[in-house]
Amino acid sequence: MGRTRKVGIAGRYGSRYGYTLRKRVREVLEKRYADHKCPFCGVKGKIKRVSVGIWICKKCGTKFAGGAYIPVTSTGKYSESLTGRLKVS
Repeated sequence: MGRTRKVGIAGRYGSRYGYTLRKRVREVLEKRYADHKCPFCGVKGKIKRVSVGIWICKKCGTKFAGGAYIPVTSTGKYSESLTGRLKVS
């Protein structure tokens, strides 16, 4: 086992910046690099971040906007459900 047991992926910062900040960075990085599910084709693990807020699915090739660290935010889910309810057939 490595020497980054407490901070995991943020262990690359060594002993710099303090434990609390490294712990916060770890939470963000774990969310960013997690296996996310594509909202269009449903395949898990093929989503990659192109830049801040821009995501692409390597399976279906769809490029879409999302959050800075996660492809689908809770605010985005809420607004999507709201617009779905407002549509009139």
